[in-house]
Amino acid sequence: MRNISLLLSPVVPLNSFGNVLIFLFSICLATTIIVLNVSVFLSIMLNKALRSENRFMYMLSTCFSDICSGVSYYYAGVLDVRDTFNSPTTTFYIAPTFLGLSYMAILAAQADRYHAVSAPFKYTQRMTRNRTLMVVVTYWIYAFAIVAMNNLVTLGVARQITGIGTFIGNIFTVIIMIGLNVRLFIIARYQLEREPPSEERDSKRSSVYLILVVAAFFLATWLPIFLHIITCYFVGRPCYNFKNEGTDPLRILPRINAALTPLLYIRGCSALRETLLSKVWRPCRRR
Repeated sequence: MRNISLLLSPVVPLNSFGNVLIFLFSICLATTIIVLNVSVFLSIMLNKALRSENRFMYMLSTCFSDICSGVSYYYAGVLDVRDTFNSPTTTFYIAPTFLGLSYMAILAAQADRYHAVSAPFKYTQRMTRNRTLMVVVTYWIYAFAIVAMNNLVTLGVARQITGIGTFIGNIFTVIIMIGLNVRLFIIARYQLEREPPSEERDSKRSSVYLILVVAAFFLATWLPIFLHIITCYFVGRPCYNFKNEGTDPLRILPRINAALTPLLYIRGCSALRETLLSKVWRPCRRR
């Protein structure tokens, strides 16, 4: 009974105006993440021209993982829970994995755009539609293989795997993401500007700028928690932890990014925006 009452407790006691606002914010954030990502996901699925481009496969992956993040946030963010290995309210590391999948999708999309603009002929030969889908499926399988492994081993081993893996992964992937952002900016700023005006050049430039902006917002919202984890690792002792996921600003920021990313997709891609307005939102308004 104690565990059941704990699961049903809101993220904060609803005994003050400020606490009610925090509770409503958590619900609104989860709902916003789901609505925006479902809208973008449906827009891409309904537009054959968008589905034919590799970069939209990564967008679909990001949207789907963020939809799952939004759904899980009704539990992890709205209720008074802590998603740790030894917690009675754990999701067995599944909810955080959806955030990690968004991270891997954006990193893969950066590498894809870099390959596409720096070696367009080789990119066309190498990165077919099936190979792009294979990349997406591979990092989904990898992510949940790690989840399965962490849940099959003992608690101490799981903590060691997660601690070392997260620490090393954070450092290397952040460096790679920042490096790719700088490189893509240089390519977009100098290399593409020297090409003669054409529809292909404009498409390349818009796709590069879009992933640059998406990655920049991603880094801005994820770096605080990365730096926190790295600092705690070097200090060698537990750092301060908030009462639950929904009141921890370091874990709220990545969820805010899950709502910002589809907005950036809509703002940066006119074809996606037109499909969204004409085929997804307009029929919904009529109903």
